[in-house]
Amino acid sequence: MATSVTLDQAVDLTRSGDIWLFRGRRAPDRAIRAVTNSPVNHVGIAVVVDDLPPLIFHAELGKKQVDMWTGGHHRGVQLHDLREAVSRWQTEYGQDAWLRQLEPEIGQVEEDGMLRTVARLDGVSFPSLTKLGARWLRGRDAYVPHRHRARRVTPEAAFCAEIVASCYIEMGILRDDRRATWYDPGTFWSGDYLPISDGWTLGKEVAVSR
Repeated sequence: MATSVTLDQAVDLTRSGDIWLFRGRRAPDRAIRAVTNSPVNHVGIAVVVDDLPPLIFHAELGKKQVDMWTGGHHRGVQLHDLREAVSRWQTEYGQDAWLRQLEPEIGQVEEDGMLRTVARLDGVSFPSLTKLGARWLRGRDAYVPHRHRARRVTPEAAFCAEIVASCYIEMGILRDDRRATWYDPGTFWSGDYLPISDGWTLGKEVAVSR
């Protein structure tokens, strides 16, 4: 894949399980990167199923865009039209965007796991910046004992990396020896350590122009 593509090209290329990353310049964006020691401040996962337009599952404070899971408007964890969401983050929020493609393409088992996570987490609140930092710090050594690894607990609040990690764990793409709160947006940036399961890889970041 090229090192840079247009938004239209990226939307056409994206498949379920691909990762979208964002980096902004506003104070909240810089604060999130500082709190989590991350090169990016936002991450989402692509959901491309049946004849629906490509979607993105992520968590954010805004509620301007329709949540495609509920058909309403709310803050927190949401399933959005991908093209509309990325365009809004680029123009309204002033964010740079990148796409990382998952290899190989997911199958029915992984898709079912992804959709179970969407159903379980859609509508969960987005934590305050203070709580986000506290959750991330607590999660840095959040290894999961073997006897608890099959448990899936719905949190009261969740931030974007936790949402993507929850999807990947349920899909079997990430190992389940860490809680989803262990992850930050930068964990999904190449060069950082990502406990990905054997047989799966994420490609290099491809910049998505406006």
